[in-house]
Amino acid sequence: MNFLRGVMGGPSAGPQPSGADTIQKLCDRVASSTLLDDRRDAVRALKSLSKKYRLEVGIQAMEHLIHVLQTDRSDSEIIGYALDTLYNVISNDLEEEEQEENSAKQVDDLGSQFTEIFIKQQENVTLLLTLVEEFDFHVRWPGVKLLTSLLKQQGPQVQQIILVSPMGVSRLMDLLADSREVIRNDGVLLLQQLTKSNAAIQKIVAFENAFERLLDIITEEGNSDGGIVVEDCLLLLQNLLKNNNSNQNFFKEGSYIQRMKPWFEVGDDNCGWSAQKVTNLHLMLQLVRVLVSPTNPPGATSSCQKAMFHCGLLQQLCTILMATGVPADILTETINTVSEVIRGCQTNQDYFASVNAPSNPPRPAIVVLLMSMVNERQPFVLRCAVLYCFQCFLYKNQKGQGEIVSTLLPSTIDATGNSVSAGQLLCGGLFSTDSLSNWCAAVALAHALQENATLKEQLLRVQLATSIGNPPVSLLQQCTNILSQGSKVQTRVGLLMLLCTWLSNCSIAVTHFLHNPANVPFFQLTGQIAENLGEEEQLVQGLCALLLGISIYYNDNSLENYRKEKLKQLIEKRIGRENFIEKLGFISKHELYSRAAQKPQPSFSSPDHMMFDHEFTKLVKELEGVISKAIYKSSEEDKKEEEVKKTLEQHDNIVTHYKKVIREQDQELEELKQRINTLTSQNEQLQATVTQQVSQIQQHKDQYNLLKVQLGKDTQHHNSHGDTFQMNGIQTEEVSKLKEELEEWKNKHELLQGQLKEKDSVIQKLSSSQLEMGTTEQASQISKLGGLENNNELQKELEMLRSQIQLQSAEISKLQMENQKLQVMNATADPVLGDSGATAATSSELEGRLEQEIKELKSEVKALSDEKESLKQQLDSSSSTVAILQDEKSKLQREVAESKKEQDDLLVLLADQDQKISALKMKLKDLGVPVEDEDDTESGDQGDEDEDADEEEQD
Repeated sequence: MNFLRGVMGGPSAGPQPSGADTIQKLCDRVASSTLLDDRRDAVRALKSLSKKYRLEVGIQAMEHLIHVLQTDRSDSEIIGYALDTLYNVISNDLEEEEQEENSAKQVDDLGSQFTEIFIKQQENVTLLLTLVEEFDFHVRWPGVKLLTSLLKQQGPQVQQIILVSPMGVSRLMDLLADSREVIRNDGVLLLQQLTKSNAAIQKIVAFENAFERLLDIITEEGNSDGGIVVEDCLLLLQNLLKNNNSNQNFFKEGSYIQRMKPWFEVGDDNCGWSAQKVTNLHLMLQLVRVLVSPTNPPGATSSCQKAMFHCGLLQQLCTILMATGVPADILTETINTVSEVIRGCQTNQDYFASVNAPSNPPRPAIVVLLMSMVNERQPFVLRCAVLYCFQCFLYKNQKGQGEIVSTLLPSTIDATGNSVSAGQLLCGGLFSTDSLSNWCAAVALAHALQENATLKEQLLRVQLATSIGNPPVSLLQQCTNILSQGSKVQTRVGLLMLLCTWLSNCSIAVTHFLHNPANVPFFQLTGQIAENLGEEEQLVQGLCALLLGISIYYNDNSLENYRKEKLKQLIEKRIGRENFIEKLGFISKHELYSRAAQKPQPSFSSPDHMMFDHEFTKLVKELEGVISKAIYKSSEEDKKEEEVKKTLEQHDNIVTHYKKVIREQDQELEELKQRINTLTSQNEQLQATVTQQVSQIQQHKDQYNLLKVQLGKDTQHHNSHGDTFQMNGIQTEEVSKLKEELEEWKNKHELLQGQLKEKDSVIQKLSSSQLEMGTTEQASQISKLGGLENNNELQKELEMLRSQIQLQSAEISKLQMENQKLQVMNATADPVLGDSGATAATSSELEGRLEQEIKELKSEVKALSDEKESLKQQLDSSSSTVAILQDEKSKLQREVAESKKEQDDLLVLLADQDQKISALKMKLKDLGVPVEDEDDTESGDQGDEDEDADEEEQD
């Protein structure tokens, strides 16, 4: 032990070999000791030496420590010592006083080598994953730290081992749910290393509910006011979402964007922000940008942009944008974030256009930002951010482009001068003395014209007052004037980019550019192209060549002196075609061009490097080839091309004409479809009415045929008997009416009989149900008697109805007999029946009798219907009484069953007591105690009662 103390830093500490010997002895002790305490002490000693003698411990003890992890799982203390020792050996996070500057690289290599040795056997990493599952703090925490260190040293290899390990990632996700903050926070650091540059692991972690847990941790820690734990969670979220479209979609579909809104709630007093809050808010803004980055798929970016608007996140960001006291770097990053949230999204762009700064009077946020962009006293990164915001506001936003250009047109300029417009700020920056303002204003104005030929033509109307007393000059002419004055390279590059964007795909602008002979701009351009100058000037030459090529390619030959052929001849004489193409190629070969073409956001290390715009690089790539072809084309080819263009224009005109015709036809078709729908509905209604009318007509025809048949018979009687024609006709009509009435009475009679049968069956059911009711209780008997009385009354009424129906049937039979007699009379038509007066008398008597009988029958039917209603009411009341009786019966049955059950229970108890009493008596008898039998006791009691009774009688 004295030797060990010397190795650990005592006064007798020897050189390094003595330390190596001590480590060797400790390793032998770990390997050979049978007692757990001895092995634990040896591992503890190795842990204390592992920082100072890292190399020796790693070489000699690593195998023994791994063996301890495999065999001594039951003892958490020795496992913790072994994990700490391995962490000290593998980790490069040494204390500053122990790490020399010249040996930093050697230390890094040492940790990487030991990590490679450890993971060579994949079972070691799997073993470590199982140890991390242990809940014991002394095992889990050093296991997490060791696994994190392994990922730092050999990330891809360890990631692959964990990925193929069963439930490897899921085991590590449980660390986020640990109630101990130390383990939870180190678990976040572990997952940071695990998810770096591995999309498969990122997806697994995301689907293991990582977003929910991390957002909960951020909320618990206080959002942007939280500590370094919030920073670690935000870094992990960036790893999960950056360049991972699947996780971004999952984040959006899980409604996690809405939970980001509270991050950006800032108060009125924004002074005194801590450095950690600035860092947290910076990472939060970057996380928003990850979701809406221009490099993401357009559909995913658009859906995230819409979600941010609907949940109020964009409004919250605009509040920070217009707030006072916000740190400069946070304000810059907020501007960049708002830029990408609104880029290409019409809804968000419209909202941004409506945002006003809290000033008096209120000014649009766009105007306030442009004021910062053209102000040379503002920081460079802030001005770049404002330019990016303006570009994103105008990206695919023709409405916003029109609003910006309209502020430059003469009809919309505010004559009072009380407010500054965006157009005025851009013109002011375009012609200021600051070259950076010139460049930014020129690029911003070029974006206002991007892919919008109408605005390019309207911008030609803009007139500028250069000085007092001089006539106004067009904006296009003023740009060429500044180019001819030999300003700074940055200013000329910005103006040339503006002119190239303005003139491309706009023949009218090309004509205006070439029309002014005072400046003769193309001579100046060709002169600059022909000269051999430095590298910066070569860039200007290339842009001049591009502008001249645009003037040729988009020339409509409306100016006789500046036709395409003459401009080509000028290039051939003064420059040479090969030289011209070479100068044109300078643009795409420039380093700053390649840097600007990478991403839309302007990111420059210094103001001198601001030369190219991202959208302009697209234009150069599009025009470079066509301009080169146009320069080498002959006049005949140009003519052919013009003819082709004319034919194409004619074709386009024809196509537009036919499109217009087709559109009109579509409208007519829609109208006709609507009319067809209305007509079909009307037709259906008319068909329904027609069918009704047809059925009515058919009925009328049937009646007509019957009358016709009857009239035919009457004509025969008229031919034979003359005077009896009218009588027979009247009799036949009366007979037919009587037949119809008889049929009606028969039907009614049958209906009444059916109803009576139904009522008889109901009454029988009621009587049977009432007879089946129990007779155990007095109440049920009384209710039964009441029910029987009701049934007797109903039966009496039914007997009366039956007698009335029998009378009615007898009368109907009489009427049938009379009807048959009348038919016989009609059939025979005997003249001996008497004269016409007697026949009329008999017919009138018959009619009177029939009418009287019909009235009597109607009155009887009415009485029967009334009685039917009363019977229905009585049946209803009887059914209700039956239902009440059934309920009472069921209640009584339940009470009887309960009383029976209680009696059975009492009998069982009495039987048990009798058995117990008899058993006790038997025991007493066995013990010799005299016991009286129950019969003796009862007889004794009876004798006592008789004596008491005799005494009472004597008294």
